Amino acid sequence: MNKNNSKIVGYLGPQGTHSEDVCSHYYPKDQWDFQSYATIDSCIRATANGAITESIVPIENSLEGSINITLDTLAHEVNLFITKEIVWPIHNHLLTKSFDDQEIHTIVSHAQPLAQCRHYLAKHYPHAKLEAVVSTVEAVRIVASGAKNYAAIANMNASKLYNMNVVAADIQDHPHNCTRFVVLSNEPEAYKEGNWKTSIVCKIKGDKPGSLYHLLQELASFHVNLVRIESRPARTELGEYIFFMDMEGSIAQTNVQNAINALENKSLWFKNLGSYLVCKVKA
Repeated sequence: MNKNNSKIVGYLGPQGTHSEDVCSHYYPKDQWDFQSYATIDSCIRATANGAITESIVPIENSLEGSINITLDTLAHEVNLFITKEIVWPIHNHLLTKSFDDQEIHTIVSHAQPLAQCRHYLAKHYPHAKLEAVVSTVEAVRIVASGAKNYAAIANMNASKLYNMNVVAADIQDHPHNCTRFVVLSNEPEAYKEGNWKTSIVCKIKGDKPGSLYHLLQELASFHVNLVRIESRPARTELGEYIFFMDMEGSIAQTNVQNAINALENKSLWFKNLGSYLVCKVKA
């Protein structure tokens, strides 16, 4: 447990990651302590066991889709609430240690940025080896340590930390590349005015035609807009799935509450992940 009663926010580290950028933007350093974690799973679990006050983790990228470890941990391993969604613009840069022109043989980064820059890399570095590591900052550290003919893909913060040379800026394949981060807490968010979403995860009895249709029909009947649905393995047996659903509005609103109740009544298993405010940062 957090014995000092100080507020601590956890993020996927180390220093210089996009996650740290988000933390620095939203959490005043004179009011919050930052704690980095090596994995998303360990960051989420630290919140669940009370070691930190809350955590901020990526849940979906606009180019590469959902972050499965975040979804699976929330569904199966912990009982936490999403209290805020932050849509963060992602800028990926190609970095080298040397300021001299050198042939790049290997490009290293986290798997997500490598995928987000797939077309750029295929066009400009078709023969380079792509190497995935645990974080963008680890990639920069490898290149900064003197790995010959290596380049890293990372953000500008990491570049400045290691005094790197920016070979090319904003190399992501789509100019509107962004990642959804969610803030997780042991307590639900109190309702106030703003743009809200509610997220749930459920397992349905899918042995009859139209099972999912009848479930979604409840949202339409209560005039609740579904903005995202995704299936993941239920971890029970092959062919069984759970469904993650994001809908507009807060459970504090009567129609959303009624829709949630109807979904729960038709589910074999149900989990409310919370209602939360949506915040967007301009690119």
